[in-house]
Amino acid sequence: MKWESLVNDKRFGLEDYHDPKKNATRTDFRRDYDRLVFSSPFRRLQNKTQVFPLPGSVFVHNRLTHSMEVACVGKSMADNIAVALREKYISTGQAVEHFDHLGDIVAAACLAHDLGNPPFGHSGERAIGTFFSEGAGRELKSQLSERQWADLTHFEGNANALRVLTHQFKGRRKGGFAMTYSTLASIVKYPFESILSTKGKFGFFESERDDYARVADELGILRLSADGEPLRYARHPLVYIVEAADDICYEVMDIEDAHKLKILSTVEVIDAFFGFFDADRRYHMSRAMSHVSDPNEKIAYLRSCVVGALVEQCALTFIANEEAILRGTFEGSLLSHIREMERSGYARCNELSCAKIYRSSEVVDIELAGNRIITFLLERLVEAVTHPEFNYSRLLLAKFPEQYDVDAPTLYGKLQAVLDHVSAMTDVYALDLYRKLNGTSLPAV
Repeated sequence: MKWESLVNDKRFGLEDYHDPKKNATRTDFRRDYDRLVFSSPFRRLQNKTQVFPLPGSVFVHNRLTHSMEVACVGKSMADNIAVALREKYISTGQAVEHFDHLGDIVAAACLAHDLGNPPFGHSGERAIGTFFSEGAGRELKSQLSERQWADLTHFEGNANALRVLTHQFKGRRKGGFAMTYSTLASIVKYPFESILSTKGKFGFFESERDDYARVADELGILRLSADGEPLRYARHPLVYIVEAADDICYEVMDIEDAHKLKILSTVEVIDAFFGFFDADRRYHMSRAMSHVSDPNEKIAYLRSCVVGALVEQCALTFIANEEAILRGTFEGSLLSHIREMERSGYARCNELSCAKIYRSSEVVDIELAGNRIITFLLERLVEAVTHPEFNYSRLLLAKFPEQYDVDAPTLYGKLQAVLDHVSAMTDVYALDLYRKLNGTSLPAV
């Protein structure tokens, strides 16, 4: 793959208006970032669970604050990489202007990477998939193609984010958000269709298959599948940066949140974060922490040190493996190839999170409630679109937002309209609708 092709400001859906020679102080990649910040789907992330329940007296991360932090980390990493790549390529006499845009592309992609996630965290994704594989949705299997069925049973927030950004919903403009090709490709972590999914992960639904192929082919992303085979591509190189920024933030910030909620002790967190550093650096960090008495401030300081160390290591790993990444032969994530000390520190934090955080009562309670709420909503909404002649269905369909095509000509299209609606819901909205449909909450008079 070639950087001069991979960095492309052509806008999806607005290709006929593309002017590569235009001169503007605000680049199209920066416009992507700004467009996302001002969008309704991005604002809704503030009421979607990251890991812990939405805050009471203690504020923890939600999907919006997580996405903003990922954008900051991703941009820093991309900027570091861009400096090194510019120095590398300028010595060969090649053009280097495209490296100036890497930070903005990655920042925008980081903002967008969770736009397709349903309410109640990753348990929401699992609830949607199991509704079709284990629940009432099983009876629809015979009416769908193998690829369509795989889309539903392996419902994936990353694939849904691409749909949110590119699909022309009813009454909306062509091209969805009309994002640049490079930003769109940089959010697709698993660039293959659902029939090839591993552990439920894939990059695009059948409905967006041709759209992604058009973007990938324009950018010169390597196609790994032969004609007639299920579609598979290599990753856009910037995906590795977005993925690393996401992994760094959720791992480190989850531990900081768990400390604030007193799930983890100060001693446990200090011990976990010290694991990223050698004895000399730990000594200087201990001296810095001695100047403050607030445990949360101590942990915030350590968190910043850990994030900085991981950003540096991931940038060095990308630069060292750039040629393999461009050939599509690099395997694993950037974090899996960083220096042993930081890699071991990250692994210990992951073990701590699995043992103490993701199995905590607060997190499990959210998963149980979210599963019940989403399953109930899907039962009612799927029945409404598949049996619109019922009186109850007519009442329920009247509550659907107009942009979702409940009258689509195919069953697959109708089911996607339901999933578009449910996945866009905030935790609060989903709970409120659940209560109203159950009759336990009535509108105020």
